[in-house]
Amino acid sequence: MNVLISGGAGFIGSHLCDHFLGQGHNVICVDNFITGQERNIKHNLNNTKFKLIRADIVEPLDINDKIDAILHFASPASPKDYLKYPIQTLKTGAYGTHRLLELGLKNNAKFLLASTSEVYGDPLIHPQIESYWGNVNPVGPRSVYDESKRFAEAITITYYREYKLDIKIARIFNTYGPRMRADDGRIVPNLICQALRKEPLTIYGDGKQTRSFCYITDMINGFDKLLNSKITGPVNLGNPDEFNMLEFAELVKKLTNSNVPLIFEPLPTDDPRRRQPNISYAKEVLGWIPLILLSEGIKPTIEWFRSII
Repeated sequence: MNVLISGGAGFIGSHLCDHFLGQGHNVICVDNFITGQERNIKHNLNNTKFKLIRADIVEPLDINDKIDAILHFASPASPKDYLKYPIQTLKTGAYGTHRLLELGLKNNAKFLLASTSEVYGDPLIHPQIESYWGNVNPVGPRSVYDESKRFAEAITITYYREYKLDIKIARIFNTYGPRMRADDGRIVPNLICQALRKEPLTIYGDGKQTRSFCYITDMINGFDKLLNSKITGPVNLGNPDEFNMLEFAELVKKLTNSNVPLIFEPLPTDDPRRRQPNISYAKEVLGWIPLILLSEGIKPTIEWFRSII
């Protein structure tokens, strides 16, 4: 196949590039590098099956290759990034998704949208299931990301209904692993880098808010199964093991051998209090379950950050 991956130099996108190259496919990586990192794809630049296009998907793309599959992973994804680039985030979810859907329609390609658990907002039901419509503040600071993804889902499913485009929607829960940026701003890089620097660990709120962390290899396996399925979605992909931030901080301290104190800061506006995927649907229709425990996956993640800070 010829596989186009938008956001292919990002954390998840670069692992997808490796995955499809490893299967013998040709990969077109499209990235404008506002949050992507060239070091994530540097090892592929001399691969004849890999093509890098430095471009913003909001603008017209000059692609003449026949495309068999499009995986749309372009977008700032951490609160720090999408609050820094709010207009770009909204445009990527709207105009960027539209352009890639049109490219998919032109090529009769499979189309996989990277959506997010953020479409559930600060959820009123727990764990979150795909039929839940969410509790999102449409004018809050986080809405630039939440609503861009909700719109992206809406236009993607509409291309299925109107044109029978072969679409897939993955709602991704917190993913971690090597190639995350040290300045990403999310809990995993924040606490690991602080611990490695022997700095106090920053906890927002009381630390009782929860997240469910899925290791990158499990997530890539989920995307592969979804892309090759007959399911449109949305489908939750994430690890249902739920941890509060205090528990995660203690694990990081233990595995980095860092006896540093915790400091507490106010909880950011609209920060979700609980986040846990119900993955019954993914188990049923994809036969997918995550296999890597947080205590296992965090070790290579710590080594990654140790190598870059």
